Amino acid sequence: MTTEKNNPRVMQGWAMYDWANSVYNLVITTAIFPIFYAAQTSHIDSLSGEVIKTVSFLGYQFSNTELYNYVFALAYLIVVFTAPLLSGVADFTGNKKFFLKIFCYLGALSCMCLYFFDKNHLEWSMLPVLLACVGFWGSLVFYNAYLPEIADPHLHDKLSAKGFTLGYIGSTLVLVLSLIAIKIFEVPAKYIFVIVGIWWIGFAQITYRRLPKSLARKSASNPLFSGFKEILKVNKEIMKLTVLKKFLASYFVYNCAVQTVLIVAVPFANSEIFKGEDKSGLIIAVIIIQLVAAVGAMVMSRLSSRIGNISVIKSTVFIWMLGCIIGYLIKTPTEFYFLAALIGFLMGGIQSMSRSTFAKLLPETNDHASFFSFYDVSEKIGLVIGVFLFGFIEGITHDMRQSILLLIVLFALGFLLLLRINKHDALTLKKEELVA
Repeated sequence: MTTEKNNPRVMQGWAMYDWANSVYNLVITTAIFPIFYAAQTSHIDSLSGEVIKTVSFLGYQFSNTELYNYVFALAYLIVVFTAPLLSGVADFTGNKKFFLKIFCYLGALSCMCLYFFDKNHLEWSMLPVLLACVGFWGSLVFYNAYLPEIADPHLHDKLSAKGFTLGYIGSTLVLVLSLIAIKIFEVPAKYIFVIVGIWWIGFAQITYRRLPKSLARKSASNPLFSGFKEILKVNKEIMKLTVLKKFLASYFVYNCAVQTVLIVAVPFANSEIFKGEDKSGLIIAVIIIQLVAAVGAMVMSRLSSRIGNISVIKSTVFIWMLGCIIGYLIKTPTEFYFLAALIGFLMGGIQSMSRSTFAKLLPETNDHASFFSFYDVSEKIGLVIGVFLFGFIEGITHDMRQSILLLIVLFALGFLLLLRINKHDALTLKKEELVA
């Protein structure tokens, strides 16, 4: 017995998880919480009038943004070690949906716990920040693994883009309503964090009702040990798949930069562009990014059918590099708004196309969760490196702008690695639709 593919109700239910969880990525990772965190962990010196951003954490002194990056780096490191193990178990036992729920609830409940954030107890207050990140990214391993199970390859681009588009629209709706609540009705930001958790859990129920339970491939007395064996098996298979191996290498690098931008964009703009100004303009820039990202996901999905997935990704990564150069040079909010529109368009396209391209490159297999754990691990190891180095460079130079140079280098290297994937590679695997 196999899962019925291309069922519209199932595919819609799958895409709704993007609608459910993207509110975390926008409100907690990108927009409201970073501004809330910066305000809570900084103060103005009464004598010099200088903004003091130094915080004490476990007996050490850090810049507040530096600490913020380190906590996220640790969260990604946790996902790196847990995702491969649990995804192997999920494939073996048929429990993808169970693990999807566990990580979802961990992330959503941690968002709610941000209500109790207290700068005077920073060690405890950063714990839900860490766990919310682990929950979000951990759930995506099992969510993404459903894509090749519920849809044939010719629908991957469209369905992946639909998921991201729903996520951008849903999270933007929550952000706009949150901004209205904070600015007009003076609702404390901490209540918004509770709403994020409720939204995430509530709409995820649609996904849980519609997604089928994956079938176990065989019984095992020790599924945990079997999970390790599956990971080793997948590793050997990937090494034999030329295009997939090349794609993962480039994805490791360029997505490291993409996701780092997603995390540091608001702290950077808050510190370097909107200094001393009303933060409403910063939130507007984030809304611009989200709305344009929804358009970008759909446009690049259609463009891929004409020139191929890899060609679209190559072009996008190159423009990302140019965008980071612009980001290094800009000084004013107006300039940042234009950059936000460009980033938004690129963000939607690169995330959607990367996920669907990887799904297309998979061989015929039942080990979807194990393969997608490799996809996720490559992403998270890159993120650990990217976010840590971004914070480390800031810690050394005391200038976030210098950290952007790292992103420029990563996009340039990712582009060069993509150039190794040519039309001959695609034809070898009979994936003509991937390269124009």
